[in-house]
Amino acid sequence: MANKIISEKRRYATSLAIMGALFFIFGMVSWVNSVLIPYFKVTCELSLSQAFLVGFAFYIAYFIMAIPSTMMLKKIGYKRGIFYGLLTMAVGALLFVPAAYSRAYPLFLTGLFLLGIGLAVLQSAGNPYVTIIGPIESAAKRMSIMGVCNKMAGIIAPLLLGMVIIKSTDSQLFLQLQSGAEVIDGVNRTQILDELIRRVILPYSILAVALVGFAFYVKNSILPDIDTSKGITSAKEKPVEQRKYLIQYPWLVLGVIGMVCHLGSQILCINTLSTSAQALGTEIAQAKNLPPMILFTTTIGFGLGVVLIPKMLTQLNSLKIAATVNLIASVAVVFVSGRTTILGVDAHNALWILILMGIPNAFLYSAIWPLTIHDLGKFTGLGSALLVMALCSSGFFPLLYAEAVKVGSVQSAYWISIPCFLFLVFFSFFGYKINSWVKVEKTIKK
Repeated sequence: MANKIISEKRRYATSLAIMGALFFIFGMVSWVNSVLIPYFKVTCELSLSQAFLVGFAFYIAYFIMAIPSTMMLKKIGYKRGIFYGLLTMAVGALLFVPAAYSRAYPLFLTGLFLLGIGLAVLQSAGNPYVTIIGPIESAAKRMSIMGVCNKMAGIIAPLLLGMVIIKSTDSQLFLQLQSGAEVIDGVNRTQILDELIRRVILPYSILAVALVGFAFYVKNSILPDIDTSKGITSAKEKPVEQRKYLIQYPWLVLGVIGMVCHLGSQILCINTLSTSAQALGTEIAQAKNLPPMILFTTTIGFGLGVVLIPKMLTQLNSLKIAATVNLIASVAVVFVSGRTTILGVDAHNALWILILMGIPNAFLYSAIWPLTIHDLGKFTGLGSALLVMALCSSGFFPLLYAEAVKVGSVQSAYWISIPCFLFLVFFSFFGYKINSWVKVEKTIKK
């Protein structure tokens, strides 16, 4: 009996460690896009809109694969699904090698798309795994741990990649390349660009090998397969009023829109920081350090959530406070002026506000999710898939921002976030408890 208890504890600890590594991979692969965007803009000679296709190619995979991933995982099992997801990511990482040698941006985008496809599978598997591998009562604690793993990777990975592909001595070189000079210090422009772009070969080759190695480790590990339907029903405490169509669940529809607003505005803050900082007068060698800073503040937010929720602050109240604070902050971003130097980085104050917005942003995801998928019955899995699909907004918002810059300025274009946080304030105070569209129609008529 004692051996069985020890074995179960070992299985639980190993499973949790594997999930932590998986969420670390999520963060490591996702958040380095903020470094790749300004890097590709120069080395592949792109417009701002073309550079932001990095995020689009990556996150559109979530829209395409969220529901197919859920169906695939049910058919082949979650453990095998994780294995294939990791291998798909490895193929995407390896595509960076021929893409770098040919300096072919479309091939880079294909690699990013495959990385996104693999991550969509892993995301669809990871969240249910973390919920079900242990007691349901401690699921929120496990998700908080996963959030810390994800954001810590987001701090470390961009810094490491930035050190490899954008060196401290490159600032003047990048300025000369952006000026259009054909010969720089006696060297042909094309030769310099070829040498710069090939810096991605080593880190992405190492990533591919690591992903393959981890895939086979997971395949041969003691990680158990899971029954998601059992995990979902075990959390139910009351009968569910089953409806025929997803559209008949107002809180689901509004919650998915809320998730789109949250994730889109969050990635807008992160992926535009480097390019906006450069446009507002910060050198590229310093600008590359800004995205890890916002991920650091987001990690602080997760830590505060672990301490405060639910003993001192309910999830619902945390959502209300976070949405309201970021609404005020998003208005300030558009109108604030001046510059401040923090940790040796000189940047416009609007960017420092964007970085501080990472703290309340950490409270939004975990609060929107349960308010959106409660009492969906047999539609719970599909509702969860829709929330995963909402990640595709991370690919669209930077593109919208690039278009807004054309008609305004780098700073004023951040107005895009304001309606997002207005909606989140509405959802946190009213939208989550709307039970029927008919009642909404009657209210409007009155």
